[in-house]
Parts: sequence; structure tokens; C-alpha cells
Amino acid sequence: MSEKIVQTAGRDQLGGFAPMFAHLNDDVLFGEVWNEKSIDVKTRCIITVVSLMASGVTDPSLTYHLQNAKAHGVTREEIAAIITHAAMYVGWPKCWAVFRQAKEVWSGETPASSAKDAFQNAIFFPIGEPNDAYAQYFVGQSYLAPLSAEQVPIFNVTFEPGCRNNWHIHHAASGGGQMLICVGGRGWYQEWGKEARELRPGDVVNIPANVKHWHGAARDSWFSHLAVEVKGEGASTEWCEAVSGEEYGKLSVG
Repeated sequence: MSEKIVQTAGRDQLGGFAPMFAHLNDDVLFGEVWNEKSIDVKTRCIITVVSLMASGVTDPSLTYHLQNAKAHGVTREEIAAIITHAAMYVGWPKCWAVFRQAKEVWSGETPASSAKDAFQNAIFFPIGEPNDAYAQYFVGQSYLAPLSAEQVPIFNVTFEPGCRNNWHIHHAASGGGQMLICVGGRGWYQEWGKEARELRPGDVVNIPANVKHWHGAARDSWFSHLAVEVKGEGASTEWCEAVSGEEYGKLSVG
């Protein structure tokens, strides 16, 4: 599964003071260089740790990149071997300092987290529980987390890679429909008779009542959106046929 690296630390911390630096950090370094496909993310993590080590950097940025390396599959045995090997080239004292931080990051190491756990850590809203009540209307596994039952019902709906719901219609005599607010990963939305629309965090989809449509994850990405139910007169949902594998397979991967 291809993972898109997204970073906002530049804008979060320096957007108002140094917007160009924030742009270079978030959009160029992480947005382009970290997402270039010639080498995988785990290898990039290792290169970054060794580069910081060689420069004598032992501030919180190194801790972040050690944590990032662990999150992308670098084991305790591998990081020990990497630091030991680098010591022969970049200097013994530098590696002693890095070992102290690495021991903290890998202390009490537990088995690698699942893809679901990693995605949960990347989004603000809870993934929730398996969406068993509506499983018959989905291809693949989805999850549902109720966020608000008062005033306006809001749910966080999460799709595993390749998961999508069936074609369906939100009927209403007046008002009604649904709004989707994308909060994580990459997905798709399609109305009957129209081209599919790619969805990424921050995208908003306004679905009118009585329009046949479907939505779900891309084949290579988890995906979450908030589903906002719009109050309507005589509102109901009609579930239709599944999105065919052939039709879905034509959609591009990341």
C-alpha cells in the first residue's frame, strides 16, 4: 500500500512568521521529496536518521525521525545495527548520543501497530467500531463512529483500502441529502452518469436528495469522511447494487 506523507508543522509553527520556509518544509521537503517513489519510506527514514546523526543533531527533530523510522518498520535490532555501522564513519560520540534517544523510542517495544492503528494516529476523529449493521451494503470492511446525535447527526465513516459502499439514494420530499467532509486518506465519490471524483482531506461533497451515488476508499489508501445527515421531509435511504469490481478497478491508485 502506497502511503502519502503529509506534513503541516511548517505552517503550524511558522506559517505567519516565515511563510516561504513553511511552504518549502511542508510542500517541497515532505510534499514532494518524501513522496518521491524511487525509494520507499522506510529507507528514507533511515537515511534521515543517519544524516542528522552525521550532523550532530540530537534535538527533538531527531527524536521525531527516530519515532518515524519505528512507525515505518525499523526494528530495535535494525536501528542498533544502523547506528553502529554509522559510528565507523560519522564519529563515536555522536552515535552514543543517538543511542540514548533510540533506547527511549524503542523501550518496551510492542509488536508493530496495524495499518488501522497507524491510520487512527493520522486522523483526529475516532475510527469507531466495525460497521456491522450496514455490512451488507459495503464491499470490504468499514467502520462507524457516531460523533453527534443532537441537532445534526454526524458520523465518522472509515473505509479500509478498496472498501466502498453500494450505489444508494437519500430520498426526501424536500430538503434532505447528505454532506461529506473528508478528514483522512484518499477516496472516491461518484454520482450516477458522471465521472468519479477523487477525495482528499479537506474536500467537501454536497449530495442532493434523490441522487444515486457511492463513495469509498481508493484501492491503496484508508479513507475517512464525516457524514452529515441533512434533515429532510420523508427522508429515507434506498440501497442499490454494488459498484462493480471492473468499474472500481478503472479508478487510479495514488
